[in-house]
Amino acid sequence: MTARIGVVTFPGTLDDQDALRAVRLAGAEPVSLWHRDKDLKQVDAVVLAGGFSYGDYLRAGAISRFSPVMETVIDQARSGMPVLGICNGFQILTEAHLLPGAMLRNNHLHFICRDQKLRVENAETAWTADYEQGQEISVPLKNMDGRYVADERVLDELEAEGRVAFRYLDLNPNGSLRDIAGITNAAGNVVGLMPHPEHAVEPLIGTGGTDGLGFFTSILKKLVAA
Repeated sequence: MTARIGVVTFPGTLDDQDALRAVRLAGAEPVSLWHRDKDLKQVDAVVLAGGFSYGDYLRAGAISRFSPVMETVIDQARSGMPVLGICNGFQILTEAHLLPGAMLRNNHLHFICRDQKLRVENAETAWTADYEQGQEISVPLKNMDGRYVADERVLDELEAEGRVAFRYLDLNPNGSLRDIAGITNAAGNVVGLMPHPEHAVEPLIGTGGTDGLGFFTSILKKLVAA
């Protein structure tokens, strides 16, 4: 049976179609999920796509965190369902307390859009197993509120437990503490990052490479193996 991966659309989501395409290219069945619907349609994993849900009012992700679909996503994530949050999806995961820390306005106060080099720090999560630890990849980055922050205790815990999943290389584009581009929860089923792997899955778009496809092949292999 084909693995089913759902992609949630909120008002203001921009990259849901790109994420659905990435799921399809990896070989899984993409399933569209609507923010007002608690039913996850029997999917095996969920992607919270990028964009500006609810116009980023109050804080990026702060309103989306209370959408009906998130009640089920939070419950299922705590029970082990794999969840990937990309950009705005990462912001939603922090607002929902599925991942620690918070996302603030970029330190230079400008929107940034560029190809971004990353180093894979944890290749043992449900979403990163097709990479090698220390591998360098390039994927697009586009955000305004992309500066990851947390107190020193949380940062030290993330480092000690190997929960920093990705780190910015060559240039820290937004002032994220310790160059953190993405993190994982302790179980490894929930991953959030600011860069956009769904924009780097085929040569004709994004960076012109496929460095982001590994997120989607990783979860497919995990689900098939299970």
